[in-house]
Amino acid sequence: MHITDKKGPEIPKEMIGLFIEDINYAIDGGLYAEMLENRSFESLDVYGEDGSGDYYVRHDGLYAWGTDCPEDLRLEIVQGSPVSERNPHYLRAVCRRSGSGFWNRAYGGVYLRPGIACRVSFYARCARYQGGLTVSVEKDGRTVLREPVALRPAGPDGWNRWERYELVLRAEEEIRGGRFTVSLDREGTVEFDFFSMIPEDAVLGVFRRDLAELLRELRPGFLRFPGGCVAEGATLTNRYRFQDTLGPLEDRRHNWNRWALHRNGPENGGHGPYAHYGQTYGVGFYEYFLLSEYLGAKPLPVLGVGMACQYQSHERVEPEDPEIRAYIQEYLDLIEFANGGPETQWGAVRCRMGHPEPFGLEMVGVGNEQWETPESRFFERYALFEREIHRVYPDIRLIGTAGPELDSPRFEAAWRFYRARQGEKDFVYAVDEHLYAPPEWFLSHCDYFDRVPRETKIFFGEYAAHPMGEASMNRPGNNTLGGALAEAAFLTGMVHNSDAVIMTCYAPLLARLGCAQWSPDLIWFDEKAAYRTPSYFVQQMFSENLGAYNVPIDGGEIPCQASYDPRRGELVLMLVNPTAQGAEIPLSFDGSWNVRREETEEILLTGNTPADVNTLEAETVRPVRRRFRLAGSYALPPFAFAVVRVPAFAR
Repeated sequence: MHITDKKGPEIPKEMIGLFIEDINYAIDGGLYAEMLENRSFESLDVYGEDGSGDYYVRHDGLYAWGTDCPEDLRLEIVQGSPVSERNPHYLRAVCRRSGSGFWNRAYGGVYLRPGIACRVSFYARCARYQGGLTVSVEKDGRTVLREPVALRPAGPDGWNRWERYELVLRAEEEIRGGRFTVSLDREGTVEFDFFSMIPEDAVLGVFRRDLAELLRELRPGFLRFPGGCVAEGATLTNRYRFQDTLGPLEDRRHNWNRWALHRNGPENGGHGPYAHYGQTYGVGFYEYFLLSEYLGAKPLPVLGVGMACQYQSHERVEPEDPEIRAYIQEYLDLIEFANGGPETQWGAVRCRMGHPEPFGLEMVGVGNEQWETPESRFFERYALFEREIHRVYPDIRLIGTAGPELDSPRFEAAWRFYRARQGEKDFVYAVDEHLYAPPEWFLSHCDYFDRVPRETKIFFGEYAAHPMGEASMNRPGNNTLGGALAEAAFLTGMVHNSDAVIMTCYAPLLARLGCAQWSPDLIWFDEKAAYRTPSYFVQQMFSENLGAYNVPIDGGEIPCQASYDPRRGELVLMLVNPTAQGAEIPLSFDGSWNVRREETEEILLTGNTPADVNTLEAETVRPVRRRFRLAGSYALPPFAFAVVRVPAFAR
């Protein structure tokens, strides 16, 4: 392998990014630090066979709530005078015996770490009650934390107002599998709404700290959100509407999650194990923008184009229908929210939410995995949305979509559409391509992008190697070292062709153990901890070691890529060996390079077999660093991905 002194394509800082979607309980029950489930009594029970288009929901306001003494405490879900009309249901508790209580099971049970306080809040209204209550955490029938709260009775005029209460619970010992409990001191009737329990160490007061820090350690160049199929919805009313996710949390309308339908079929009567999977929008567009800032990543929001998910539904608004204007306006409002000044309608909303400075939005995704059919008319839609968005915001870069796979007739049709318009300035900034395939496909297609045209750029926005075939539910064992090495090999080809591929991201990002609709995933977690998969470390090794520009290689016989990092004055070699035999790789450098071999750094990810996986108990597959003197060849172990940084300067 010979490292030339030629300068190849520049490598964009946005090359390695993140895509976050609320799948696998990634947001509610995951990255969102809220510990209570169905906190506002708006849970929906979702029915319908996956892909049928026949979906319906039943309100199930007591989901995740209960009482151990129903004869002493009656729980009812009622409507009438809610805290917010956008979430009209609330709890009415009728206590017949003092000391009776009700509980929330939380996501997997309440988990508290010693010394970390949790902020608890709720709304209450004393309908017919003169007394207080106790908020506690119980474990195995034992109260381990408790805090009394004095409730404000009705005023002299008899008017019962909703009052918001706040308290702090601090654990002195580790608590796992606990129940959040509210006990009434006396007989009477009290109404409740919008409970919350968030650890005080939550990042920005919103995000679960360990998960947010793992994302930050990936050093992403961009963050794509909120979907994915979630952005489109299984129905048009189920889509992720930008405006629904803003303002006070109490006013954010509860929505059911499109992934509540995944793998529903005749075998389960269209009612699967995650039928209550919902979206509280505690993490909405504003919080996603805040997360982008925290990560140091450029935001890349994605919205729908008047079609529900094409996999799930045939619902759509036709391009000539006046109603399509509302979908276009959503893009315009979103951009104004992100970048507008306080004198604008939506910029003022951002300022009131606490962020007076613009977010500096540069890119927007127009649709997700849409493809052209006589019914969808997606190409007509894209052209319509592009024209209207650029009429108001000519500098916004638009990301198109080529559908859900590579090299199919609909994929080729999409590229013919975009390339036919490539003479029109800014018609599309990049086209989003997606692929999930066995590791063998990725290993045999490292040169896939060597032959693609360069005029219209590619955003490889979703990909992962699937060692066990089709994406499956709840299979963390799908995140093997072999799959990660295949992804690393394919990434060398994408980075090598950075004049064609300008952004990439793995998907899905997060998965809660026991609650995953899609495997594999980059990070797995439960209520207590998280672990990084081999694929996580591949992404991190690339993001931390991207040079400024490619350096062409002669004679590479394994998947490899080289770049130069002028900031540190180092050549960076990415080398992948997916085989069971070690590889002795001869290395030579053009004479114009002044190489200091004795100061070489190696970052090596390897294992014993391609089937190696990480778990909560042990991250056995993780990179190891060392410094050594680079000889005339480099020994790459079996089943390994190495980053080799060689100090080098041009003579």
